[in-house]
Formats: sequence, structure tokens, C-alpha cells
Amino acid sequence: MSRPYAEVIGDPIAQSKSPAIHNFWLEKLGIDADYRAHRVAPAELQEYVAARRSDPDWRGCNVTMPHKQAILPHLDRIDDIARRIGAVNTVYRDGETLVGGNTDARGFLEPLRETLAGRDYFRMARILGAGGAARAIVAALADAGFTLVVAARDPAKADLLLAELAPQGEHHAAPLAHFAGPTDFAFDDREGCCDLVVNATPLGMRGQPALPFDWSHAPPGSIAYDIVTDPVETVFLADARAAGFQTIDGVSMLVGQATAAFERFFGQPAPREYDAELRERLVA
Repeated sequence: MSRPYAEVIGDPIAQSKSPAIHNFWLEKLGIDADYRAHRVAPAELQEYVAARRSDPDWRGCNVTMPHKQAILPHLDRIDDIARRIGAVNTVYRDGETLVGGNTDARGFLEPLRETLAGRDYFRMARILGAGGAARAIVAALADAGFTLVVAARDPAKADLLLAELAPQGEHHAAPLAHFAGPTDFAFDDREGCCDLVVNATPLGMRGQPALPFDWSHAPPGSIAYDIVTDPVETVFLADARAAGFQTIDGVSMLVGQATAAFERFFGQPAPREYDAELRERLVA
């Protein structure tokens, strides 16, 4: 007998934690369905979408590198947030229509919800990286009232990103190398301020070198946020903690963005009351 299923697609895909998250929730809710990881090479993307479109058991997919932008022309409709970000991370059915959405911005902000619930005199985020992952983060933080510094190997790319996604405000682009060495910059009083330092690069991921960032560039009281999920404890976060900063790891964003996708796929809210147990599984 056939079973409903959803999946995550990308290339490579074996490292994805999404199946562990969605299948944990399916198990807790007693839903007879499955969530899989499926490798789709770039040349296979159009054929993949066509095949799944005609499969009545397929409920949709999450989309990761390198397909988040390439999949757009193969879908029937793109929702507003995905269109603004210019990338899709969730494909779901609306009747016979395939809709592209993006839950990365919502997922990124979720672990910051309590922090951002208050009113701050000033909010500033240093976002390290200007690739696909940074797009949702820039859009989310601009909407949350942050002044942004986007650092990239090519600052012109960071400038373009800001012009496209955060045209309002006094934002800045910088070379990534600027943050690699120590600084003796004297930060002003940060009372009433909210400061973030976000690693939106793949640096620090298993098999990649660590991100060179000297924590003297972070204002006192900053929150260090790394979106890398493998390993969960990166050099970036370990160094931040050693320097006395609060940290948020990539699992927090991953679970946040999966929450919205799960309800689209399986028609029930994710059972978030089991978050502690889920995290134990994901970091084991």
C-alpha cells in the first residue's frame, strides 16, 4: 500500500538532518507517512519536478543547495516571501498547483523571538557571507529593524545583496578579511542595543576550514549565531563562547524552518513540545 511522503532534495544530500526532524514528528503524531532525503543532480532537476508532480503520494519537498534558485522556473507559483528572497526552500501542493515558499527567514528568526520581543534603542547585525543562505537572513533582519553590515570575499556582491533585499536604511558592505584579525576598536555603550554576529557561510562545516573571525570585532553583549548544522558545535561558536558571548547554533534555525514546512506537507502542526528530545537526537 502506498504511503504519503515528502523529502529534501539537494546535491549532496546525505548530510541533511531534515529526515531525522520530520520523521521524529511523524512518529510522535502517529502519522503514517515518510520523509526522505533524495539526491538530485542539477541536470536532473526538471525531470525530478515533472515526476513528482504526477505522483499522488508526494506531498512536497524541502530544497537545499544547489537548487534553491534553479527550481523557481519549474513551479506554478512563488509566494511573496520566496519571491522577495529570490530562493525557494519548500515546495508544496495547493490542489494541482506546485507552490514555492521560503521558510528560512522565519526559521532564522525563531530562536531570536524572545530577544526581539522587547524594544531596543539600536539593532545591528554583522552578517558574514553574501551567498544564497545570506539572502533570507538579510531580508529577515532588515524587516526586524537591524542595521546590517554584510561581509563577503567580494564586497561588491554584498553591496548588490543589500541593494536588492534591504534598500532602506544605512547598511554597509565590507570585505570578509576585515574581521579575520584583531581590532582595538572601542565600542560605545551598548546599553539598550541588540548586536548579532551571524555566520552565513559554509565555512566551519565538516570538510571546510573554519571561518576566520576575531571576536574583538563583536560589541559587548553580542549574540553569535552560526547556521552550520554539521558539526553543531563549530569553531566559530566555541570561540564566541570562550570570549563570553551568548550563542545560537544551526539546529535552532533548521528546526524553525522545518516547522512551517511540516504543516504544509502533513496537515498538522509540528509537535514542538518534544524539542528537547529532538535536539538530543540531532546532536548525538
